Amino acid sequence: MIAIRSILASAMLATLCAAQNFTDLKPSPQQAAWQDMEIGALIHFGPNTFMDREWGDGHADPQVFNPTGLDAAQWVAAAKSAGARYIVLVAKHHDGFCLWPTAQTPYSVKASPWRGGHGDLVREVADAARKQGLRFGIYLSPWDRHDPRYANNAAYDKYYRDEMTELLTRYGEIVEFWLDGAGSEGHVYDFDSYVRTLRTYQPNTMIFADVGFLKYGDLRWVGNESGFAPEENWNVIDRLGYLRWRPAEADTPLRTDHWFWHPHDEKSLKTLAQLMETYHKTVGRGAQLMIGLAPDRRGLLPDSDVARLKQFGDEIRRIYGADEPPQNWTSTAPLEIGSAEPRTFDRAVMMEQLDSGQHVERYVVEAWDGGEWKTLVTGTTIGHRKIDIFPRTSAGRVRLRILESAGAPQIRQFRLCDGTTR
Repeated sequence: MIAIRSILASAMLATLCAAQNFTDLKPSPQQAAWQDMEIGALIHFGPNTFMDREWGDGHADPQVFNPTGLDAAQWVAAAKSAGARYIVLVAKHHDGFCLWPTAQTPYSVKASPWRGGHGDLVREVADAARKQGLRFGIYLSPWDRHDPRYANNAAYDKYYRDEMTELLTRYGEIVEFWLDGAGSEGHVYDFDSYVRTLRTYQPNTMIFADVGFLKYGDLRWVGNESGFAPEENWNVIDRLGYLRWRPAEADTPLRTDHWFWHPHDEKSLKTLAQLMETYHKTVGRGAQLMIGLAPDRRGLLPDSDVARLKQFGDEIRRIYGADEPPQNWTSTAPLEIGSAEPRTFDRAVMMEQLDSGQHVERYVVEAWDGGEWKTLVTGTTIGHRKIDIFPRTSAGRVRLRILESAGAPQIRQFRLCDGTTR
């Protein structure tokens, strides 16, 4: 019996060790579905909105929170027009003010004049999102500058778990739970208990956090708030020898450097060109784009923001349209696009089939000029989606050639688009 146990233990260890290979790891069904959403919206709204602040100190009077025309449906519709498929609401920012009527603290919408103290912004946004076909997520800041329990690790951990339990049991399915590490230096959180609470009530929710902040999250921060992912972008990360499928989400606000609304701030609204650059350096590099939206003191997104979001979505749809049916091509031979007549294009769109892992390490896109293949662009990873832009070209034959790959490359899609303004 001892010998059999030893053999079984050795076999299990060998299996685990063999799995510790970047290209062997695969996404969960929930991660794969999340990556297909590609664009989300992160909404910041609270006392900071009414006090011209980015970071509250936890001492704001709840009476300042009194939007006069709040319409969550307007927020969701604007995000949807930009191509967002999910909404994440900041239910509690670092100031500790809660946007739902929590039983854990009086510092919430219950103490505000909004809706006569009977409002529930989490409910309003969750309902508006689902009514318009978007999925809903929650940001709950671990850092709390208001609650005195924050000074006691154990007491605060219980408080935070109780807040989580309310949010995870009252508002339906939660697609993403955002953990922000800002301001938490020196505080020791019981993350194991947070994750247990999450998995108890919402087992399919994706946990977002910086890799250094939470080692076993499902999603990772891309590392900056400019919304730019690196050109070489692997979904598998190595944290102290522990490999995990953890795709990147790149967060950036619609207004430069401003997550909350501020008065007299029109110059900060990003241009369409800036937003398209962001799209190409996030979604176009296999990462998720999380764009920050900031309703004003009325509780509405400004007209200029709404218009810019629609312009952004319209431009994406104009250039890229709807995805073609998956090709699911598996081969070491080049994948070629051919047409009877030359077509004009200035970019290539590629996707890997990630159900079996990420494999492509280096590739080249080439066009046939009638006598030989000419290089249009070379790249490293493809991942969920890769968009390469190059000088406008006309050709009847274009091919994708995989130069290096760990295992058999599996291409979900390869197509050409023309981004020229017409």
